[in-house]
Amino acid sequence: MKKKVAYLYVIIIVGCFSCGPKIIQEPIVFDEERSNLTLSYMEEHYGIRQEEPTIIPKMIVVHWTEIPTFQKTVDAFYEANLPEHRNAIAGAGSLNVSSQFVVDQDGIIYNLMPETTMARHVIGLNHCAIGIENVGGSDLPLTDAQLRANVKLIKYLKKKYPIDYVIGHYEYQLFEKTDLWLEKNDSYRTVKTDPNKEFMEEIRKRTKKLDIKPLPKG
Repeated sequence: MKKKVAYLYVIIIVGCFSCGPKIIQEPIVFDEERSNLTLSYMEEHYGIRQEEPTIIPKMIVVHWTEIPTFQKTVDAFYEANLPEHRNAIAGAGSLNVSSQFVVDQDGIIYNLMPETTMARHVIGLNHCAIGIENVGGSDLPLTDAQLRANVKLIKYLKKKYPIDYVIGHYEYQLFEKTDLWLEKNDSYRTVKTDPNKEFMEEIRKRTKKLDIKPLPKG
């Protein structure tokens, strides 16, 4: 794991049986450089100019990492600048990818950054979206423990914020004709398959009592 210089590293478990899931704090770097990169990204891609890189969450986007371990996921998100090997999205800015939450294969939930701070995890919608990354991918199936953890986390976040939508990453382009879509670069798109349709179907079954809007028609 990368050395955390000048950062106090504390693991804190928050939550209780009655008020939400247990969440372990595992902060990535969010210093002045990352803040400025985030503000620049918001202005360039969404036309949003503000003093702090904060968001009002209206959406939760569920992902998988395509990275085999939690630690490697944290390492990938940790630094402020996008690594050189991320050629497919490098042209859209040097802000590194990240997510507010990561759920490990055993179902443990980690919080990497404040829920209302913008993370780069979904094209066109970062300005209003909380990201949940799940350790796994096409070669490492997501687990029942992760499914249960995602459902608990979604219910918890829905109580805190005006969440209208819960989507899989592969569904993000359905929002291009909605008011939530602010992406100014018409050529900036990537094809996604995560976290797979089966996982999202199960999430929707287990959260159907929540006041969540249906997806826009494609």
